[in-house]
Amino acid sequence: MPRHDTYRTVGRRSFLALTGATVIGTLAACSHQAKTAARAEPVGRLPSGAPPPGTKLSIAVRSTKLQLGPAGLQDDVPFTVSQWPNLSAGPDIIQGFRAHSIDLAVNAGIPPIQAEAIGVGAKIVAVQVRNNPSYVFATAPGSDIRTVADFRGRKIGFSQGQAQGVVVLRALKKAGIANKDVELVALPSTQFLTALQSKQVDVAPLGEPTLTKYLTQYGKDGARGVKTDVVDLLSVLWAPDEVLSDKAKAAAVRSFVPLWARGLAWAWENSDEWIDTYYVKDQGVSREDGKRIVASLHTPQFPVSWDKAIAWEQETADLMAAGGFVPKQDVTGLFDRRFEGLAAKAVPARYRETS
Repeated sequence: MPRHDTYRTVGRRSFLALTGATVIGTLAACSHQAKTAARAEPVGRLPSGAPPPGTKLSIAVRSTKLQLGPAGLQDDVPFTVSQWPNLSAGPDIIQGFRAHSIDLAVNAGIPPIQAEAIGVGAKIVAVQVRNNPSYVFATAPGSDIRTVADFRGRKIGFSQGQAQGVVVLRALKKAGIANKDVELVALPSTQFLTALQSKQVDVAPLGEPTLTKYLTQYGKDGARGVKTDVVDLLSVLWAPDEVLSDKAKAAAVRSFVPLWARGLAWAWENSDEWIDTYYVKDQGVSREDGKRIVASLHTPQFPVSWDKAIAWEQETADLMAAGGFVPKQDVTGLFDRRFEGLAAKAVPARYRETS
């Protein structure tokens, strides 16, 4: 099959139309309830008591699922987790929100922007900031790419609705390379590996542990990692508007936020056990690689104030709009500030960002 039939090159405004139509069409097929986007805005005070008996949430946060037991937090969950969908890609989460199959998820900052662009109402309820790079640009085997400057004229794996997409745009902007001077190949990040291996793209951003797996297998064939100082600042918990407008579910979300933060802090403080639980048993990397990955990470930080996060999210939305990928939007409404600071209050001071 010709390459252009399999890998669609991003066409600025047309890509947004394609993404919206594809996602909405798929979602409608998933659930008879998914006829309109959930646009009911959360109102009123955040419920302060425990969620009522029988409250259930479907939570797509795999790290917390794996952390609760060993961290001794399992019994602190005051509601029923109906399921833990093993989904993490932004487009998949948006689909789950629209189909009413996911109530709460963790993603980078860009999926909420993408959801807003296609009319799926959802809000951010917790924020973790990462002040260090999370992604490395992996090259196809045999590539002569050494630096971002070499990206000019190359095919780059690009997922508009995921963090990796913004990492690409920020890296190009910093290098002074216009979007039109590269070929942005529209792919979900789950297909980056296949595209790199088959040389359908020249370069794509990979995070851990995927990066280590790829370089371990293809490094001998000339694949390499190109590091940048581009930061993907935000990791967010977010939920559909309709969930946050339901008092029982909102109370459940409120009770989950501290557990999410405490689970991440536990993983940082118990790295050997977390390496075994997540990297080795769940992700299939060696213990040695797991140790190397963890050694490259930094202390998780939860901001007391969301002002910096909102400013970063606005900058990201503006960058996407300037590229013609989403309409211009004010991101302030993407944050449910009733939840502001809950994650930070749940962890010791060393995990709080106060600046």
